[in-house]
Amino acid sequence: MTNEPIRDEPSLFDALYEDDDAVVRALRAGARAESSDEEGTTALYLAAVHDRPGAVRLLLAAGADPDRASGPEGSDLPLCGAACGGHTEVVRALLAAGARPDLREEFGFTALRWAVGLGRAATVEALLAGGADPLLPGPQGEPMLVLGAQRGSPRTVRALLAYGAGAPGQEAVVGAALAEARRLAGVDVERELLRRLEEAYGPGLDALVRRDPVDGEETVTVELLRDGVPAAGADLHTGHAEIATLLEETQGTTDTADASDASDAPSASGAPGAMPGSPPTPHG
Repeated sequence: MTNEPIRDEPSLFDALYEDDDAVVRALRAGARAESSDEEGTTALYLAAVHDRPGAVRLLLAAGADPDRASGPEGSDLPLCGAACGGHTEVVRALLAAGARPDLREEFGFTALRWAVGLGRAATVEALLAGGADPLLPGPQGEPMLVLGAQRGSPRTVRALLAYGAGAPGQEAVVGAALAEARRLAGVDVERELLRRLEEAYGPGLDALVRRDPVDGEETVTVELLRDGVPAAGADLHTGHAEIATLLEETQGTTDTADASDASDAPSASGAPGAMPGSPPTPHG
């Protein structure tokens, strides 16, 4: 099966802009599930980013590789594209077909990095349930828990904690995430977003503010307008105070567990109740 662009099979790409029955007809007429267009975009990637779970399943069943990269440079993964858009059903379909949840795109982003950074809470849950590693950092070394706290989605942070992002050994990360949640809980989100946009694009443009529910959580979006048309935008969730409470509880639980472990741990000589200053017992 070739990975070269297929120029004599336009019907499959046309079908992706129609419905699932059209995709079935194209595949039965001989279109290859691994087809790519002249720009290197694969049919599976196109279906994934356009939130076409039915078409995604048809292509996967017909042999499309869930991990095959798309685009002129081969840098875009179907799972990352779906995660970026919050297309949770597509994410589940790709994972069910064997997509590797921690596979990185060209610039080091994983599907979980996209989903956490954009506050796609339902998608985060699906990725974690499908085996994504909550301790795997982003391309700049950023921990997912800190990123989730900055984003302000409590549901995202709960999911990360449930899958071990705040486990013993992660105290420094929990502390950093808590500091970010507290910092952002004390700022006006609209003003913070406007400040970021003006730093990047300059002051003086009109701004439009929206508040929308996303996965049951409020998101604030600020858009800069040029001649009445949106020219740039940024958004954040507003659950930073709730996240701070979650992380404080996690921090307290971890501290209690550490204290209990310390009281039960043997000393360097093997006797219980090591004195303060004794070296900790190495972990396996």
